[in-house]
Order: sequence, then C-alpha cells, then structure tokens
Amino acid sequence: MRQAVREKLARMSNDEQILLRPLVETSRSFYIVAGLLAAVTLWGMFAYYLQVTYGLGRTGLNRPSYWGIYIICFVFFIGISHAGTLISAILRVSKAEWRRSITRSAELITVLVIGFGAIQPIIDLGRPDRVLNVIFNAQLRSPLLWDVTSIGLYFISCTIYLYVPMLPDLAIIRDSGIKAPRLYRFLAAGYRDTPAQRARLERVIGVLSIIVIPIAVSVHTVIGWIFAMTLRPMWHSTIFGPYFVMGAIYSGIAAILVAMVVLRRAFGLQQYFKDIHFDYLGRLLLLFSLLWFYFTFAEYLTAFYGGEPGEMRAFWAKLTGPFAIPFWTMVLGCFIIPLSLMSRRSMRTPRGTLIAGIAVMIGMWLERFNIVVPTSVNPRWEIESIGQYLPSWVELSIMAATFSGFTLLYMLATKFVPIVSIWEIKEGREHSVREVADRVAEYLPESA
Repeated sequence: MRQAVREKLARMSNDEQILLRPLVETSRSFYIVAGLLAAVTLWGMFAYYLQVTYGLGRTGLNRPSYWGIYIICFVFFIGISHAGTLISAILRVSKAEWRRSITRSAELITVLVIGFGAIQPIIDLGRPDRVLNVIFNAQLRSPLLWDVTSIGLYFISCTIYLYVPMLPDLAIIRDSGIKAPRLYRFLAAGYRDTPAQRARLERVIGVLSIIVIPIAVSVHTVIGWIFAMTLRPMWHSTIFGPYFVMGAIYSGIAAILVAMVVLRRAFGLQQYFKDIHFDYLGRLLLLFSLLWFYFTFAEYLTAFYGGEPGEMRAFWAKLTGPFAIPFWTMVLGCFIIPLSLMSRRSMRTPRGTLIAGIAVMIGMWLERFNIVVPTSVNPRWEIESIGQYLPSWVELSIMAATFSGFTLLYMLATKFVPIVSIWEIKEGREHSVREVADRVAEYLPESA
C-alpha cells in the first residue's frame, strides 16, 4: 500500500480505517483464491460453449425429465437472494439495532445472486437466442411471463435498495481520495451528507424497505406457482407459494451466516460480526428449521393420505426408492443438523452457525432437486419404462461455474465498497443509546 494512502487512512476514524483497508490492501491469498475461482468459471463457460454448439444432447436432460440441474439452481439462487431484501428490509422496518453490521453484506448477496439465478433458464434453453420470445409472444396466462416480470422488477428494486444506503460510504471514499477519485465522484452522485440530505436519505431508505418486502415475497411465490400450476404429481399443490417463500428466507439466512463467517475471518471483522449477531441469526435459523419441517410434513402427509397412484410413485421414489439418499440427506441438512445445533446456546457461535448454514444450503439445494427430478421421471401417466436423469459433466461444470462466478464477484465487490456500512455504524454509536432508551420508555407505563 502506498505511503500516501497510509497517511490518508491514518487520519480517519478507527471504523473507517478498518472497513476501508480491504479496498486498498490485497493479500496474496486473495489473488490465489480469485484465480482458482476464475479458472472454474472459465471452464464452465467452455462447457456452455459445447452445449450451445452441439445441443442439449450434451446434458443429461431427456424425456420426460426436461428440467434438471439448471432449473434446480435457478430456484436455489433466487431463493438465496432473499437474504438481503427480506432479512435486511424487515430488520430496518422493525428498527433492530443489531442489523447495522450485517445489512451491506446481505444486500450484496441479493443483487449478485439474482443475476446468476436469472441466467439459469437461459442456460436451460437449447436455443438461447429465442429467450425474448417470452416477451415478444407473451401470454398473460403464462406463469413464465409472471416470473420474468417479477424477477426483473425484483432486480431493479434490489439494486436501488443496495445503492441508496451506500451513498454516504461512497462519499467518504470520494472525499478521502484513497482510491479512484473520478469513479467515486461519479458514484457518490454529489452526496454531501448534510443534515437535510441525511434526513431525505433515511426517508427514502424507509420507503424502499417497505416496497421491497412484497416484491421479494411475490418473486418466490410466482416461482412456486410455475410448478403448482401444472398437473404433475407432487407439484399441483396450493402450499407451494408460501412453501417456496419460507424456503427462500431459510436458505437466505444460511447464506448470510456463511458469508459473515468468511468475511469475519478474511478481513478481521470480529468486532463488527460479533457473537450476538450469530446468536440472533442462529435463532432465526432454528425458527425456520421448524417451519421447514412443518411445511414439508404437511406437503408429504396430504400426498400420502390422498393415495393417488401418480402421486404415490413420486412419493415412494423419494422416501424409499432411487431418490431416498438425496431425500433423507435433505432432511438431515434442513432439519436435524440445524435443529440440534441451533437449539443449544453454546453452538450459536461462528463455528456452529457455519456448520448449520452449510448444512442448510446443501439441504435446500437437495430440496429443489427432490422437487424437480423425481416428479419429472415419474409422470402421472403409467409407462413401461420410467425415465432417469443423471447430470452430465457439462451440467456439473456450468453449475460449478455459477457458484464460483458468484463468489468471485462477491470477492471483487469487497474491493470497491465497504462490506460493513460505515455510516450506519457511526450513527449507531452516536444515537443508539438515546434511541433505544426512548423506544423502551414508550413501552413502559408512566411513573407516578
């Protein structure tokens, strides 16, 4: 790091020094990890080139399993995107003071992962040049059109919701001159953090927080409806809308926890991602593990009780058939592990929540697998030869590339914006004691 930059950082507050240092200081391990992720991403791009050149015959997709890894990843990524919107927005609306350290990292996850989720249906197309037909030949009755519309609106609103609260921090970087003055002069958009501007900023953030919540709920509801609007076994269910929303929030919380542990270790943010944050998010993870079990049990109980032959073929294929391993691994990752860990206060620590978060993310990916594949290979009508689906190396390479590409972009984002909101931390230090005291006083009866 140049001496001039060191001197500029030395004149800043302690919070600014710690949170801005990653923007101007890069370790050797960062380049090594980024290089490995870039290599995986390029390999996936080569696999996609082969798929486009030679067709979907390079994949494991076949009759009747037209959906596979790509649609599974589509639902999974869009679900994780709920990390920033619902978690951050709900915490802002409820004025939860402990949110201040985690909102930025959650909102970055949202915006980046939406893009990687949205491209999955395009990758799934044998002719990606025809993707705009869903707009040019739109059918208002088609859930696919509803999906494209809701995801587009979701991405725009989340990008604004990420950018607007970032303005004060961009202004700090611009005024400090530690990095790319012209770039941050443009990004800061003339923001000067005057009392009037700060008041307007907080009003806008408050409005955005309320707006993005129903948009986020609608997105995964519509994705659930894409399945539920068909007559396929185990899909035609009225519970799929709320089931998908709950699962999205669940996987989003897990993604936040994993990201927080990695960022805490990589950038030395122990004093910002504190044990209390992992405790509170661990409690949320525990709550949603119970909700996940409730929804899953209700879904499978009603299918079993009905006893419809088409439903039962897919049902038993999951519980005791060829998909028993992914099904029970899903139960282990989504329910047993997080419940057993997060129900104990001693395990709601960075290490415990990391284990639980990884288990939930694996389990939620397998949940999408168990929704898509068993139903696809067990259609409602009886046929002599039931299809099978085994993803090819092309699909697995493209899936690995999407995960590595998202991780790489998230790493690069930490080099351009503080991963913890500086101005929110400052505001919390200055006003939280008085604000919390006043808020608590509102709940108490007046003294005699």
